[in-house]
Formats: sequence, C-alpha cells, structure tokens
Amino acid sequence: MCGIAGFIHSERAIAQGELEPVARRMADQLRHRGPDDAGVWVDAAQGVALSHRRLAIIDLSPQGHQPMLSADGRFVIVFNGEIYNFQQLRERLGKLGHRFRGTSDTEVMLAAFSEWGVEPALDQFNGMFAFAVWDRREETMWLARDRLGEKPLYYGSVGRHFVFASELKALRVFPDFRADIDPEAVHLFFRFNYICAPYSIYRGINKLLPGSVLRWRRGESGKEPRRYWSLAEVAAKARGKSGTGPLDAVVSGLDNLLTDAVKLRMVADVPLGAFLSGGVDSSLMAALMQRQNSAPVRTFSIGFHDERLDEAPHARRVANAVGTDHTEFYVTEGELLDAVPNMPLIYDEPFADASQIPTYLVSKLARNFVTVSLSGDGPDELFGGYARHVAARRFDLALRKWLNGFASSCGTLVSGALRAGRNSVGRTFPVWWNRVVNEERARKLGWLLAKEPSPSLWWGMASLAEVPESLLACPQTPTRLLGLLEQERIAQDKLSRLMLSDALFYLPDDILVKVDRASMAVSLEARAPFLDHRVVEFAWQLPPDLKVRANQGKWLLRQLLHRYVPRELVDRPKAGFTVPIGRWMRGRLREWVEDSLTESGLGRDGLLRAENIRRIWQEVLNGNDNGAWQVWGILMFQGWLKAQSRRD
Repeated sequence: MCGIAGFIHSERAIAQGELEPVARRMADQLRHRGPDDAGVWVDAAQGVALSHRRLAIIDLSPQGHQPMLSADGRFVIVFNGEIYNFQQLRERLGKLGHRFRGTSDTEVMLAAFSEWGVEPALDQFNGMFAFAVWDRREETMWLARDRLGEKPLYYGSVGRHFVFASELKALRVFPDFRADIDPEAVHLFFRFNYICAPYSIYRGINKLLPGSVLRWRRGESGKEPRRYWSLAEVAAKARGKSGTGPLDAVVSGLDNLLTDAVKLRMVADVPLGAFLSGGVDSSLMAALMQRQNSAPVRTFSIGFHDERLDEAPHARRVANAVGTDHTEFYVTEGELLDAVPNMPLIYDEPFADASQIPTYLVSKLARNFVTVSLSGDGPDELFGGYARHVAARRFDLALRKWLNGFASSCGTLVSGALRAGRNSVGRTFPVWWNRVVNEERARKLGWLLAKEPSPSLWWGMASLAEVPESLLACPQTPTRLLGLLEQERIAQDKLSRLMLSDALFYLPDDILVKVDRASMAVSLEARAPFLDHRVVEFAWQLPPDLKVRANQGKWLLRQLLHRYVPRELVDRPKAGFTVPIGRWMRGRLREWVEDSLTESGLGRDGLLRAENIRRIWQEVLNGNDNGAWQVWGILMFQGWLKAQSRRD
C-alpha cells in the first residue's frame, strides 16, 4: 500500500531542477500512506515526474523500491495497492522468457505491460490498485484504477500540467494549484454526505472512475477515461437469467470462491490480521481465514461502554468459536469525541459518514499489532444487506404484478404530502403529520412506490435530504452524475437497481473511501476479499430470492456462514458502526457545534444558507434526530473549510 503522485508538462522540456523538488513535495504530503520509503523519477526532456511513498508489504528489500522501471526500460510505474494473483502471473511470464530481480508484484505488473500492453494486462490483474505508468517509447501516460474502486486516484489539469495523486493534499502543494470549490460537488455532498465520482470538491480535478483507464498523450484532445471492466455490463449480462442449481451447490460455489479470495489476500511479508465486528461479513471472513491458517489469526474490534452501541461481546463470541487470537479495546466517549476534529484532515475533502470515527479507531488499534488487516466490506452491496434492499424486495414481491398503476399514484400522493408538510426551507412537518408517519421513511416510500423515479430510484432512496438545495446559497445540479445514474435501468427489479447503484456509487465513494483514509492515516493496509471481481460476478448471477428472503438480507451469505459459525451467534439485526450523533451534539459537542454554526461563520464563504441551517440545528436541539445527519455533514464541511484555510 502506498501513495502516488506526479505530473507531466504539456510542452515537453522543463528544467530538471524544477521537476524533482515539486514531485518530492507532493509525495511528502502522502507520507502516512507510505512511511517506509520514498522515491522520485524525472525525465526533464519530456517534462515528466513520478513520485512515490511506500508502505512495504511484499518484498521488503530495496528491489521493491518505486518508481520502478521495467526490465526493458520502456515503462516507469508508481503503484498503490496489491496484485493478489501476482505469483501466478509471475509463473506465466517466466515461461514467456521474463526474468525478475526481486519478488514484488510491481515488477510482475511491469513485465505484464511489456508482454501484453497496458490495457490488455489490466484484464489479467486480480487486485486493488491505482497506478500511473509512463511509456517512454510511446510518450504516453496511463492511469488506471481497480474494478471496484478500492484505491483512490485523482487527476486533472493545473495550468500547463497534467497532474495526478492518491489524495488531494498532494495536488494542493502543486505550484499554481487553484482550490476553487465545485458547486456541483457541494450539492452531492449535502445530498449524500460524500462526493460521488467523477467529481472531487475542486473544479478541474476528477476522481478516476472504478474499472477505468485513462491514456494521456501530448497534443491529443478528448482525454476521457475508458472502462476496461464495467459492473453495469456484468449486471446486464445477468439480466433475465434465473435458476442457479441446487442450493447446496450454490453455497459451495460461493464457499470456494471466497476461500480462494481470502487465501490470495493473506499473502504478505508483514504481520496480518482482520477486523471483526461479530456481524455476518466479518465473521465469515474471519472463519475462512482461520480455516486456512495453522496458527490463530489476529482479529480486532473496539467496544463501547454504552450497551446500545457495543458489538464487542458479539465479536468476542465469534472469535472464540472460530479460534482467532482476538484483541479488543474499549473506547470511551471522550476518546470518540477527541477524534472528531481530526476527521476533516484525514478525509481531505468533505466526508461525513459518522462511522469514519470508529473505523479510524479500530484501524489505529490494529496497527499496533499488524501492517495488513482484512475487512468485510462489500457483501451489503452484492448480496442485499441494506434496509432499502429488503424494502425493495418486499415491494417487488407484493406489488409488481397488480399494483403498478396504483403504486405510481400513491408515490405521487406521498411525495405531495411530504411537500405540503414542509415548506421550501426545510421546516418540520405539522404536528399531525409527525404522528402519522416518520418523515424519512415516508419520503423513501414515495420513491419506492413511484413507477419510474427520476433521476433514479437510488437517488431518492440513498439521499439524506430531499431538498439539499435549501442549504445552499447557489445550488447547481450535478449533471455528470445524473448521466451515470442511467446505468441503474439496466437492472430489472427494484432490488437489483438499488444494489447496482449502491455498488457503483455508495460503495466506492463512501464505504471504501472511509476505510482507505482511516486505515492509511495510521499506515495500515486494508484488504477486502468480498470485492474480488470473481465474487462480484458470481453474486450478480444469483436471483434476488437468494439475496433477500423472508425479510432478511444477505440470505445466501448467511447459509454459508452457518457452516462455520453457530447460527445463534450471528443471526441478529444488522448494526454496523453507529454513533449517537444527535445526543453528542446536544451534550459534550454542543459548544463546538455552536461555534461552527454561527450565522457569520456559515455565511463567510458564500456557499451556505445560514438561516436554514440554524433552523435545522434548532430542531436537533429540540430532540429531532432526523436532522442530526444533515448537521453532521455541515459540521464536517465547515471543518474541512477551516482545515484548508489553515493549509493555504
């Protein structure tokens, strides 16, 4: 795991003395991602600079140093991530005549580029990665990102330079970088509490979409990324298929795939462990790890002294059942709250999934013992694990055959009632309406009932606020994302539509961002076996009733888990990392919240409508936690603005 950065001048030659210091300064901003080594490679004649920070995981010797040149001298790479099947590829390439100096996966990647070319080689890689490779012969820069978006990569233009980096903080130190905030990205943040790709918070800087490759050549126009792997295409190929054989055979097929995915991700030259919450995903992963390891696997969880939040006892029982060497750490509320001000610094652009705090703390715990930790991310999006997935499946079963026309009318009525129940600036419902139905659930029910919701079903079901524009001084519609949302229509049923969009947007831009930044902040590599693309493609071959059945999500995954862990230890409602945001705000965080939400502070940058935000805050003070997540997002946004101003 590493951090990468670099740039190329659009007009070739530039003094070498101007290249190296800038590249090194960019890499220094990513030291947390790679504390073990640093390197810079420049070609002054071509105006190219590549820089790297290394967290040594495979081949700890100097032979793993980056930037790395291919054996034939044609390619130079900076690479963040892991190629899990590198040993198999190394054997294939060796038979084709390639020789290797060390044992790193980076060297295998370079040999693959030399043998097959950059784009064809991507099809051969099973891994999580973001890389930049300079083809010296063709004078071409290639950027690529893994299929599901586990590793981040930003790119764009700054003056006459094409720039890229693992995190925005490396781009901010580039000469003449303009930190102009993109209002469309701000809209996305206040709708979802994160920013969907291809947007970043800055104008002119994009996130490379998962499964995409970008080729940059001097003088060529239309430098748009291309998909080398598409989840939407995977879903399209699965459309209309039904029946997968006997249940035992399906469970065994999944077992074999996951076992191999876990095995590949346990290869490391450093200590390795796993996060364990005691839920379905992490419990299955820990069981599969322990099954393949003779010594007890290290597992980690954090606990809370508040019984309403504490999952540590569940994790402890699972650890005892599967035989791992388990470590838990109980976090006080004070320790949780002390971590809050660090979040805008760690996440580098506005990000407000409050489970970022416990994710950071469990990563910090694990780093005391290991350098690599496996995580259970991915099954919710692949096997139907969210409440909205269960609701969508219930709708598909109960209403799809005979209630479509009536449902559409109901959706209109519910939406109209919601609009009538609150004015354009976001006041609460009338008292009588609050007694009838929960505002949030009713809003999402309206989207679920609508026959063809616009712009997409997921847009409504996943939004935290129906009208985030009410918080913004000058709202702008995120048009590029609206076009990408059309992919949702590839799936036929509502469950599959929601799962597809969750995997395309929520997974890479919330869940994986949360884990990547939290783990890399403490120089810990997190690996996600469930996101092996073979597992993803298998999951999309499954019919909906194997994902959600009897009002229970991840049904098939549970059947596999029951082979390894007693049912009574894991069959309980989904919890996840949650924190009592509303209670915190009304209690120990109140002074900090008030300082962050003053009329003058909110209006200082001309981005927010202070009067509306203050109104929502008053509702939270009155005990209405429906608005607490919006306020949390506003706090993270304000914290991010302050952090950027301190850096400038």
